[in-house]
Amino acid sequence: MLRYFYLTRHSFDRATDMLYWPILDLLLWGLTSAYFQSYISETDTVIFTIIAGIIFWFVVVRGQYEMSVNILEELWNRNMVNLFVSPLKFSEMIAASAIISVAKAAIGFSFAAFLAKLLFDVNLIYFGIYLFPLTLVLLMTGWVIGLFVAGTILRFGTKLQALAWTLVWVISPFSAIYYPLSILPGWGQTIAKFIPVSYVFENSRMFIMSGRVDIYELSMTILLSVIYLICALWYAHRSFAKSLEKGLVKLY
Repeated sequence: MLRYFYLTRHSFDRATDMLYWPILDLLLWGLTSAYFQSYISETDTVIFTIIAGIIFWFVVVRGQYEMSVNILEELWNRNMVNLFVSPLKFSEMIAASAIISVAKAAIGFSFAAFLAKLLFDVNLIYFGIYLFPLTLVLLMTGWVIGLFVAGTILRFGTKLQALAWTLVWVISPFSAIYYPLSILPGWGQTIAKFIPVSYVFENSRMFIMSGRVDIYELSMTILLSVIYLICALWYAHRSFAKSLEKGLVKLY
């Protein structure tokens, strides 16, 4: 954890990355939503759902980024061998990445929520106690994607490093971030049923419009996320074991 803390503190791009994208997305989509004011009714609800979608999606991206790019950072710096000649366990490295992702997501989320209130009068505190299970699913989904990417890179090397920036966006059309699942074609809705964050965004819109969430659906989403996380942890661990058999140096 200290390593990643020092890396962030001394890396301008890593430090600003926590705030740059939330600011850019909020300005771009927030101003676009404000433009809708003169064309549609119930504008406040539309703006709220879009901005909430932006900020919630940031949690997924941050969870995925820390899990996958931290592994890549060690490979780029040819540091994997140095790390694992120490008593460090792979599970401890993953745990550190998870904790760092929570910290960075909390910083970015809080800053984005502050900007949303300041610029567009959107208050995420409106979600109340539901904010915790919703963000938990978002984080776990990010971890699942990040662990899958990390495991794949550990198996096949840095030639697949582009997955660290692209894979999370593959699921975004099926996550219903800015629109209801009913907009998707039938096959798209079928895919969305297996993506936990789609239920988060659906329930967040439901709460904004009616003040309630589907507790059963939210509980099943958490369960689905836990199952995915266990599978992703197993895959990443097996990939690391395979990389040890071949030699960590060969990953560079």
